[in-house]
Amino acid sequence: MKTGLVFHELYLWHHTGNHADYVPYGFPVEPLHHSESPDSKRRIKNLMEVSGLYDKLIKIKPRKATKEEILLFHTEKHYNHMKSLNDSISVNAGISTPTGIGSFDIALLSTGGVIEALDHIIEGKVDNAYALVRPPGHHAMPNKAMGFCLFGNAAIAGKHALKNKGLNKIAFVDWDVHHGNGTQAAFYDDPNALTISIHQDRNFPSNSGLVSENGEGLGSGYNINIPLPPGSGVGAYEAAFDRVVIPAIEQYKPELIIVPSGFDGGAGDPIGRQMLTSEGFKSLTKKIMKSAQELCNGRILMTHEGGYSAATVPFFAHAVIETLAEENMGIEDPFQAIIGNLGQQELQPHQDNLIKEVELLLQNIK
Repeated sequence: MKTGLVFHELYLWHHTGNHADYVPYGFPVEPLHHSESPDSKRRIKNLMEVSGLYDKLIKIKPRKATKEEILLFHTEKHYNHMKSLNDSISVNAGISTPTGIGSFDIALLSTGGVIEALDHIIEGKVDNAYALVRPPGHHAMPNKAMGFCLFGNAAIAGKHALKNKGLNKIAFVDWDVHHGNGTQAAFYDDPNALTISIHQDRNFPSNSGLVSENGEGLGSGYNINIPLPPGSGVGAYEAAFDRVVIPAIEQYKPELIIVPSGFDGGAGDPIGRQMLTSEGFKSLTKKIMKSAQELCNGRILMTHEGGYSAATVPFFAHAVIETLAEENMGIEDPFQAIIGNLGQQELQPHQDNLIKEVELLLQNIK
């Protein structure tokens, strides 16, 4: 299996400043550091280097996205606003989206890295790819930055695939703990994209990602939200994949699957309350890979989103990327035995009821 990896040191230089998690400091909030810091991303790369996995991946050199590529999804006003902040220190570019000097340039490199990974997959240079990019993208809206995201990395790559690479049908499976509202907005009326988001119910954005948001116009039926209750574990996620995500993909038959990959659904995340484990993430990856192999020659692009526990996230990511590459580096997650044994890891009745409600949406996919 040829698995590509996008990474650049500058991704770690995007500066989100001092906060207390995601709350700006100032009396009575004592300064700390922002949740979306470089720590977990740096440690993902470090763990891959230590395990030897990094050497087994095909390196994909990122480039800056062009203005034309950004405008596939965003307005020119938004592009110009982000550009105007590039030389500013500690500016809030949007709702919960702090930026620093050079953040605009780094965001272009983040989006461009995702596009390069997509091109490598479509051109057959790699079978699948993981874009370990920063800043993330799945909350960015056409006209505003939001939720740590400046530009919609996955959405722009999807628009690029449909417009410039000859694809007609793509699917998104967003497993970040927060709703992928930006990606949803990008394709809400477009039948050429199936957008699925499995997330913690009303975590962020508030009152977004509801089951009732099922697409509109020509895109009616092609947006599926699975707002799992807080406290959902591996059992709930696997049931949602087996009963909703995989059947939806198989009905839709995409030519490419894009996974906005957040690891904040893992147990112990400071701004998520779900209980996924390394083995759980690995299992979900295998399910998507099986469907991709049957439907679209194994073409999967994963784009890095959230995940804010610097201790655990590297093990979640290593498990996923190792699975994509069909490698086994012998790394055992030291947190697995602890969080895998948390109470109610199994599917619970109230979680089952939510999944039953979402299953009804499968009949809307034509």
